[in-house]
Amino acid sequence: MKKINILLVCNAGMSTSLLIEKIEKAGVSQSIEAAVEARPVEDIKEYVSDKDVILLGPQVRFKEKQIRALVEEKIPVSVIDMSAYGTMNGEKVLQQALSLTAQ
Repeated sequence: MKKINILLVCNAGMSTSLLIEKIEKAGVSQSIEAAVEARPVEDIKEYVSDKDVILLGPQVRFKEKQIRALVEEKIPVSVIDMSAYGTMNGEKVLQQALSLTAQ
């Protein structure tokens, strides 16, 4: 079974809880073990070391450059598609994460 470790970054680490469930459910349907963790943007430094990809909620997109510098470009970083985030489309967000790890 394929496995992916995803860090979701938002303002307070709370608005993404439903999205986590949807991503994990999408992973199960595709035989992918999606380990997803949500953290507030200010606390991520201690949580990045074992992640395959970091996805930012649209509300913290302005932190993308800072987070890329923090991980020294060693971990793919991207802003979650706004429509996927707004509709809590776990399938689409999982596909975005997978496409980033394939690069």
